[in-house]
Amino acid sequence: MDLQFDKRWRDLMKRMETRFQGPVDLNGLIFLIGVQELGQHARDFKKDEKVQLMHIGICVVLLPFGYYAELGRDADGWPHFERVKDLPPLNAQEQERLMKEAVLNYFGEAQVTTHA
Repeated sequence: MDLQFDKRWRDLMKRMETRFQGPVDLNGLIFLIGVQELGQHARDFKKDEKVQLMHIGICVVLLPFGYYAELGRDADGWPHFERVKDLPPLNAQEQERLMKEAVLNYFGEAQVTTHA
């Protein structure tokens, strides 16, 4: 058990819950990162756009780990990515840890580690 990692995660969650005045989870943060990276005004998103925003969030947080590269933006301003290396085979707990590390890194809360 990595107590330092767990503390950084709890601290980030507390800050986000204060900022957004309610509970936030990993998926919620990934969605918010996608919205932030899209850079468009706040609005209601369609179901397919929400899925795309989750994809954007995942790609963005995994960029520093070398799994994705940004290709650019389309005419509507949506970023597009390509996978440049496969994620290692991870169980559910390892996947969650990787995503938490990536989110902490995005918010400047952790050092990038190598996952191979």
